Amino acid sequence: MEQATGRTGVPEGTKIDFLTLSDFSRAQLDAILEIARRRKGEWRAGDAAEPLHGRVLGLVFHKPSLRTRISFEVGMRQLGGSALYITDAEVGFGKREAIQDIGAVMSRYLDAIMIRTFSQEDVVALARAASVPIINGLTDWVHPCQILSDLLTLTEHDCAPDGLTMAYIGDGNNVANSWVHAALHYEIDLRIASPAGFEPDAAALARVARDGAGRVQVVHDARDAVRGARVIYTDTWTSMGQEAEAEQRRQRFAAMQVNRELLRLAHPEVRVMHCLPAHRGEEITDEVIDGPHSIVYDQAENRLHGQKGILMYCLADGG
Repeated sequence: MEQATGRTGVPEGTKIDFLTLSDFSRAQLDAILEIARRRKGEWRAGDAAEPLHGRVLGLVFHKPSLRTRISFEVGMRQLGGSALYITDAEVGFGKREAIQDIGAVMSRYLDAIMIRTFSQEDVVALARAASVPIINGLTDWVHPCQILSDLLTLTEHDCAPDGLTMAYIGDGNNVANSWVHAALHYEIDLRIASPAGFEPDAAALARVARDGAGRVQVVHDARDAVRGARVIYTDTWTSMGQEAEAEQRRQRFAAMQVNRELLRLAHPEVRVMHCLPAHRGEEITDEVIDGPHSIVYDQAENRLHGQKGILMYCLADGG
């Protein structure tokens, strides 16, 4: 007898974790995006449906965040549920309490857990221990929630990912790694410009080269990446936990600034993206981030709608 499947494309009753884009198929990511688009439209039209009424999301933060915390808290409220903010002072993650105990206990109280932390291995361990869905709000390796929401933003600006030429300028960090993972499923021509030694994850690059729907090229000159690009994406040169390297990074990345001169090499209708927070005057100039090509605040808004798509996918059989 075949096992019934829900709209998520997985067997009913199966726990769904959202740990990295590489764990999902193209069809599953498209399903999350469709939920996000639909819920965004319904909310703006005044639909106050509460499909997650009575559900509680735990928010575990080892790194602070403006967008991640607010978007998940507001998203749960708009879907009829609630969210509980949890810091390591309460948990002692992997120190005062073992991760397997934390996952087991939290699963008795919560309907899902979002965690924003340093180690991807800790997130995977928590997912193994928990019987409720685990959502990766960011690790040092990947930032899947950000890129899922960015895909929503791109489609809204007539920049559907299939066939899109995107230049990612700067550090090959967690955001860059998640864009590489997106190229596994979408036919993106992704050009990443990073200084030597700061490239994205080599294993992820190799996987796209072998199995990806898209194409990823790594260069060391920002001008080579942006020529004709429809989208330019950048991020801070120094992430949380790298503050001691800030001055060295400013020197190494100086030629990677997204400024007016760089935009002149791109497509005439180029869109500029930044996941925020921005170090204005470093990786991007004021005139670009505040200029007519910027869709940065649309990205920030869509974190809310993207998170709602993820929550509905994980908790409500596809929304």
